[in-house]
Amino acid sequence: QVQLVESGGGLVQAGGSLRLSCAASGRTFSNYAMGWFRQAPGKEREFVAAIGWNGRSTLYADSMEGRFTISRDDAKNTVYLQMNSLKPEDTAVYYCAVHSAMWTTAITMKSRYNIWGQGTQVTVSS
Repeated sequence: QVQLVESGGGLVQAGGSLRLSCAASGRTFSNYAMGWFRQAPGKEREFVAAIGWNGRSTLYADSMEGRFTISRDDAKNTVYLQMNSLKPEDTAVYYCAVHSAMWTTAITMKSRYNIWGQGTQVTVSS
């Protein structure tokens, strides 16, 4: 059974930090790009960040640039999202996912990710 499990979400005040983890089991994803998406109440799921198969290529949505950092530890089959300077508008359910390729120009398209975790709630109070 292939499974992605997110953890590390919670309630924080504006300006605080959280570190999300996504642990994969059932198979290794070391040869694939990984991504983080989020979905706020009443909104579509949106791209947050992505990291290439070797960890060298990263991409962030404009609103997250400079505040969030994506990383991966292939020995643990885990991807992380360090979130700093959190804002109330960051409140959402955060999902990790496995991309269908190592890295492509379609890295921000959620339709190109074929394995998803269950999500972890992040709530930022003002």
